[in-house]
Amino acid sequence: MTELTHIDHSGKARMVDVSAKASTRREAKASAVLRCHADTVAAVVSGRTPKGAVISTAELAGLTAAKRTAELIPLCHPLALSKAEVTIEPDRKLPGFRIAARVVTTGPTGVEMEALTAATVAGLTVYDMLKAIDCEMVMGEVRVDSKTGGASGDWQREGGGGDER
Repeated sequence: MTELTHIDHSGKARMVDVSAKASTRREAKASAVLRCHADTVAAVVSGRTPKGAVISTAELAGLTAAKRTAELIPLCHPLALSKAEVTIEPDRKLPGFRIAARVVTTGPTGVEMEALTAATVAGLTVYDMLKAIDCEMVMGEVRVDSKTGGASGDWQREGGGGDER
């Protein structure tokens, strides 16, 4: 078994020391799906929701979440992000919303957690803004779709990350 990186010899949690690691360009993409009633998607698309601009508000919440990931996940390193973007697309076939996040930095550790946090918080914000009209929404399929940089190299989810769902 390999040594656990976030546990010291006495079993206490610790933040990994990344000071000796080379700074490289790192990027991660993550996604999530929020399923809801078809009328809920129609209400968002037509702008008829009680809390206003659902998609733009949720995308902004996701960006904010990416920047604050280290405050939410105890052993996550605070990172200076070079870029973060969140897009939410209505999908009438689901029905629901497809959420995608992309985060970039140059540093000694990856940004997978920031991308996952951005996608998740964006989905939670959509949920919060629509729960008054649809209490049966389900968020799921939160996952890393790809990552680049670092010692472990590049990785992409088989199937390209998301469209096969």
